[in-house]
Amino acid sequence: MITYDLKGKTALVTGGASGIGFATAKMLAGFGCTVAINFLADDPRGPEAVDKINDAGGKAIMAPGSVGDAVDCVAMVNKAVADLGRLDLLFANAGTPGTSRRIAPPELDMITEDLWQTLLQVNLLGVFRCAKTAAPALKAANGAIVSTASIAGLGRAGSSLAYGATKAGVVSLTQNLARALAPEVRVNAIAPGAVDSSWMVNWTNEERQQSIERALLKRRCQPEDLAEVVLFLGFGAAMVTGQTITVDGGLTL
Repeated sequence: MITYDLKGKTALVTGGASGIGFATAKMLAGFGCTVAINFLADDPRGPEAVDKINDAGGKAIMAPGSVGDAVDCVAMVNKAVADLGRLDLLFANAGTPGTSRRIAPPELDMITEDLWQTLLQVNLLGVFRCAKTAAPALKAANGAIVSTASIAGLGRAGSSLAYGATKAGVVSLTQNLARALAPEVRVNAIAPGAVDSSWMVNWTNEERQQSIERALLKRRCQPEDLAEVVLFLGFGAAMVTGQTITVDGGLTL
């Protein structure tokens, strides 16, 4: 693993209470970064995540709020930046599948207006809101944005066609934010494949095994596998911007 000296650096991680978000926050803190962890205000895992990092000797603060709500999101980002004092990395990771089971492409009747609204507000507009609000602080620090897209946004079938569409939007948004915020801020995204983490979609054991067999590296990604790439894009990769990096163990190949 690449090591980083992140003392004096700060990061805001949305959706940081579990899974990829928490693994990234923990890794950032392990290298000396002060991390603001965003989570839904009623999610008890948020304060627990902050306590875990602080108890391990890292520095983390709470940044509760919903990225899917325009007013709440802006207030959350502004307070996090003020509490941190600066912002070097925005990891726009918060997202939702909006469903507890996979909706196959032919099941169009299951794709409701409410599902679209939830996914658009959280997965796509939430990324834009965070980036727009954090942009002045990131420009001042010559910082970086990393967003969580998905292989579902790169042509693979995901939890639903609406989910895939929002993640394809994140890929496009990444390119255009890179244009908008250059040269001060680099903007990239990760596209996870099958990841062993807490997620609302209930995959069967057969589906999990199939994802292992189809992957060239013969295992499912762990949240830490994604965290490594986020840190590289955030604090290395000086000439990489506007890119979406697939992290799936060769599943899409």
